[in-house]
Amino acid sequence: MRSTSLKFRSLPDARVTSGSGPKPARSSLSTSLTLAAMSLGYGVVQLDVTIVNTALDSIGTSLGGGVSELQWVVSSYTIAFAAFILTAGALGDRIGAKRVFMAGFAIFTAASVGCALAPNAVILIGARAVQGLGAATLVPNSLALLSHAYPDEKQRGRAVGIWAAGASFALISGPLLGGALIALVGWRSIFLVNLPIGLAGLWLSWRYASETTRSPQREIDLPGQIAAIAALGCLAGAIIEGGTLGWGNAFVIAGFAASAVLAILFVWQERRAPQPMLPLSLFGHRLFALTSLVGLLVNIAFYGLIFVFSLYFQRVNGLSPLATGLAFLPMMGAVLPVNLVAARVAERIGAPAAIAVGAALSALGCLALIGIERGTSYWEIWAQLTVIGGGLGLLVPPLTSTLLGSVEKSRSGIAAGVLNATRQTGSVLGVALFGSLVGQSSTFMTGAHQSLIISACLLLAAGAAIWRGASSPEADTAGR
Repeated sequence: MRSTSLKFRSLPDARVTSGSGPKPARSSLSTSLTLAAMSLGYGVVQLDVTIVNTALDSIGTSLGGGVSELQWVVSSYTIAFAAFILTAGALGDRIGAKRVFMAGFAIFTAASVGCALAPNAVILIGARAVQGLGAATLVPNSLALLSHAYPDEKQRGRAVGIWAAGASFALISGPLLGGALIALVGWRSIFLVNLPIGLAGLWLSWRYASETTRSPQREIDLPGQIAAIAALGCLAGAIIEGGTLGWGNAFVIAGFAASAVLAILFVWQERRAPQPMLPLSLFGHRLFALTSLVGLLVNIAFYGLIFVFSLYFQRVNGLSPLATGLAFLPMMGAVLPVNLVAARVAERIGAPAAIAVGAALSALGCLALIGIERGTSYWEIWAQLTVIGGGLGLLVPPLTSTLLGSVEKSRSGIAAGVLNATRQTGSVLGVALFGSLVGQSSTFMTGAHQSLIISACLLLAAGAAIWRGASSPEADTAGR
């Protein structure tokens, strides 16, 4: 961070000496275009979440399989995302966030082509896992580059709001774009949308982003990485297959047992490793621990419900992919405008209060949907969906900015990685759990009601945790 600051301070002197054009304006433009590149990186990751959910029924019809196969199409992406994101953040700290970010864009774009060409569900699931690897390298390093480009806390908070708003725009566009493409061309075309985005993001990053400070002494924790992948994969597999095989099945029980053992081994490895992929000491910072927990709980609820409602709209109420995209518009559309004002709300009432209010709003939206049934008119539920999306839009920017501000700049890459690892782990668990609850068509609505109740409880717990925890005296010195 120090070397970056020196670069910016030296620009005015260079301008006076050389007599060249106005460097401050160019510096401002470069910073803005760096933000644009980072927003594309996060946006393409979020685009793939909603655009794929809109295509679930079409993929299932084309390639065969039931709900569990569709859960794997979604979860293979998020498992790889969650499992590799910590190592990707550490790798960015080691060799530079810019080069790792660009490598992630290249991997993600190439894997998108593989998804479009997949001849069967197995190949599609594998290509989705590679996409998840690319996403894992994109998100933490985009935040690290933002943290270095915007050293001022207030400016960083607003930049993160714009970064999140770009992802929100992708969330909004995904269902509509996906539904239109599926109707006109077919489900394979939804993955080819990533090609122009990937090429634009690569060029902007190469041209305008400044490399972060490198830490060559930073090592990669391979034993911890292997344990993390295995633990999360076993847990997700047990939950997904439990809905199909039954919770008393020997395979399912073995999966839960293996995930518990591997999780213990992971923690043991992280405690003894000289340079762990997950520095447990970070959780000694109260705000860091609280924001990580909130990210986990919120994503279990939100992304689990996206999966459930995708199936509800298409398989239960018989909507087309395009109509499903339109049905998600109020929920996704509420996220973007609220993202844009979230930083100012946090400045006025405090970040913990903004996070808690956002979680409470989403919880109320979930509770108001519990009466949903087969054939329920869309006009009876659109307002509740809008409230859920608005609550999410309010809490994400202050959540992200608070976590980044709770640690020193030199650890911004790994800190961003932890936040996104916990959030993506929440996505895996949400899709696995809620998908298992609605896996049987005869009990779909019962499972949907259970999913809504669980989501409301998790969101209220998240809001209470950040509200009470951040008000304690220890929280005031958490990041110092």
